[in-house]
Amino acid sequence: MKHDDIVFTVFTPTYNRRHTLNRVYESLCMQTFKRFEWVIVDDGSEDNTEELVSQWQKGSWFPIRYFFQNNQGKHIAFNRGVTEARGQYFLPLDSDDSCFPDALMKLYKHWMDIPNEQKEIFSAVTGLCVDQNGNLVGDKFPKDMVDSDSLEMHYKYKVRGEKWGFQRTDVLKKFTFPNLSGEKFVPESVVWYAIAREYKTRFINEPLRIYWVGASDQLTQNKNPGRFAKGHAFWKLQVLNNELDYFWYDPWNFIKSSVNFVRFSFHSKDNLKRQANLVNRGAFLLWFVTVPFGYFVYINDKRKCPN
Repeated sequence: MKHDDIVFTVFTPTYNRRHTLNRVYESLCMQTFKRFEWVIVDDGSEDNTEELVSQWQKGSWFPIRYFFQNNQGKHIAFNRGVTEARGQYFLPLDSDDSCFPDALMKLYKHWMDIPNEQKEIFSAVTGLCVDQNGNLVGDKFPKDMVDSDSLEMHYKYKVRGEKWGFQRTDVLKKFTFPNLSGEKFVPESVVWYAIAREYKTRFINEPLRIYWVGASDQLTQNKNPGRFAKGHAFWKLQVLNNELDYFWYDPWNFIKSSVNFVRFSFHSKDNLKRQANLVNRGAFLLWFVTVPFGYFVYINDKRKCPN
């Protein structure tokens, strides 16, 4: 397939998921929309994932491109995938999930339904997920088709749970995940909500992805509250500094975000002076009031998990 013929880059980050990757591969083999490539970024697997992918590459009707990196975290693998992408639209699909045979076709159709003169202000089409038993995962959108953004959908409409769709590749190249020294996890909403401040998404109430309940993504698994503290502190700082105009839609969410910013900042060895310097003027009072609560949660974390 020529470079110019590729519409979608389906992207899969993986780490020791040889036993589940076949779900992705088999669902891609069944796609009714043919103009896509599959980019796999292996974040340091030790289970012979490369050998399995090599077998698929020899017999697949669609391009499969495999990249290996030392273990750095899903967010760094994501950045690599965006860099390598040849498609106009970037569609992440986790290594333990699958999608319906007409998923790419539906995504493309809904994108093409957006008037050409409006496409510049849109970056994405997003649909619903069901589990392996066909049960809806998360909430539906308020209408069968809504043109909005992820921030409004989260705060104003209170839509929660797994969703799935693509972003324009050129937009993602402007909104990369931060590379925080020594940190292997940064929540995806850091990027989605940054994009939402500048671009709209077409949300559709159609199930497109199969989210396998019970499977644990090893790239983001976290049992120790302090393990990915830098990534979580960075995430909550973005909420405080950039999303406070939604405060009255969900005050409790912002209070919890401020508490967790303090909590994870202490885990990251950031003292009160540094925290105060990071928080902007609009969020300073909220941060100041929640410092004692955040510190209490941090101390409780250390008691439960000293290391």
